Amino acid sequence: MNEHGSPSTPATVGTPALTGLSATEIDRSCRAPLLVLFVSAALWLLVGSVFALIASIHFHSPGFLADIAWLSYGRLQPAGTECLLYGFCIQSALGIGLWLFARLGRARLAQSLLAATGALFWNLGTALGLGGILAGDRTGFVCLDMPGYAAPLLLAGYLLIALSSALTFHHRTERSLFVSQWFLLAALFWFPWIYSTAQLFLVTWPVRGVAQAMIGWWFANNLQTVYLGLAGLAFVFYFLPKLTGNDLHSRYLALLTFWMLLLFSSWGGISQSAPTPAWMPTLSTAATVLNLVPLLAVGLSAYQTTRPGSSPRAPSLPLRFVLFGVVAFLVAGLMQVLGVLPRVCEITDLTWFGAARCQLHLFGFFAMTALGAIYYIVPRLLEIESPSSGLVRAHFWLAACGITLVVVPEALAGIAEGLKLQDPNHEFVEVMRGTLHFLRVSTLGLLFIAGGQALFLGNLAAQTFRFSRSRAATTYAEVTADLFKIVEVKP
Repeated sequence: MNEHGSPSTPATVGTPALTGLSATEIDRSCRAPLLVLFVSAALWLLVGSVFALIASIHFHSPGFLADIAWLSYGRLQPAGTECLLYGFCIQSALGIGLWLFARLGRARLAQSLLAATGALFWNLGTALGLGGILAGDRTGFVCLDMPGYAAPLLLAGYLLIALSSALTFHHRTERSLFVSQWFLLAALFWFPWIYSTAQLFLVTWPVRGVAQAMIGWWFANNLQTVYLGLAGLAFVFYFLPKLTGNDLHSRYLALLTFWMLLLFSSWGGISQSAPTPAWMPTLSTAATVLNLVPLLAVGLSAYQTTRPGSSPRAPSLPLRFVLFGVVAFLVAGLMQVLGVLPRVCEITDLTWFGAARCQLHLFGFFAMTALGAIYYIVPRLLEIESPSSGLVRAHFWLAACGITLVVVPEALAGIAEGLKLQDPNHEFVEVMRGTLHFLRVSTLGLLFIAGGQALFLGNLAAQTFRFSRSRAATTYAEVTADLFKIVEVKP
């Protein structure tokens, strides 16, 4: 019997039954480090959303906060991106991964103090790096803008959390590997490899010439497409069956997705207009087009797992986040494939179209999927219900509408911009001005996103406060119980 109460073999299920240790015991072992990771991730997500909002306002109101150097566009835009990537995406991936390793392995979290210490190091490194960016000390590489002195803290924090994850996986009592564990293990080792390599060749001992740009593209593509793709799909393949009550449609489609991501997605990221030997953009284009295979596999697997009529119950709130993330993953993947085709690339390359795809992948796919997972996990960690389903529902609609209002206008702006740039009769300044009305709409979308993240942080803080208050009241009652006992005096 699987976790959903239906007989199945490990070849067709995505989650195991919990025997031996209870789910409550496992969740309690994860409580401290996961609370640190999730609350910190929620805070950085809100900060990054506010930074992105202010940076967007600078496009159509250049005088806004123009007298404050550290709030200029050149500093806020990379700071917002790093907040999203390192403050929220990677940190939430580590936290959810810890929980999944414990749950799927039916084991307590190993060395929880080690994981909590790693979370503190990670947040200290993130704060130090963002402070450096706002002070004007940045590397200039996309997704690697933090100065070099933040890297040792980030790597130390990551390795401590990864060690806790590896030990938990080693001590698992369920020896069969499930789909999500494949993705999580690959992601666990992928990030330190690409991050240390990029730091070494771009910051510590920088290479020369066009090799810098090539390594920068390689790192950005591997971080966003491969690492976050592996982690996000691990969540999808666990939570879709879990929240719908159905078995995962096909383990083999999931494993096909896994191998295609590792073998081909890591070769993408080099534009047709890149100043490199011709074979490099060609190879990158071919590898990116092959991403159609994992896209079809994920779409088919998700549809068959959640197909209409397969589950009589209404979608839960966490499931809505995960389903939105799946749709965003498919659309962002199609945009990436279309964007590398030569005829399309001539129009969309170096325009807002690429920014729209990136926003959809980060905010729409990974962030929404991770938010759904966190909304499911936190009440079980704290053994309390969510304080307000209305706040969660409002967060979903604000985030969904905000992402739509950001991605669609920016994609349209990129297409319009590219078409006008093909016409020599349009001046460059005129082309840029033509995108302003699209960017005003995207600014409204970022405002919605920031409002949704404020609700998320408030919801998480309210749950943590309720738990802390309950624990304090229980501890006080236990300590003072003897003080109010009536002592019988024997005659």
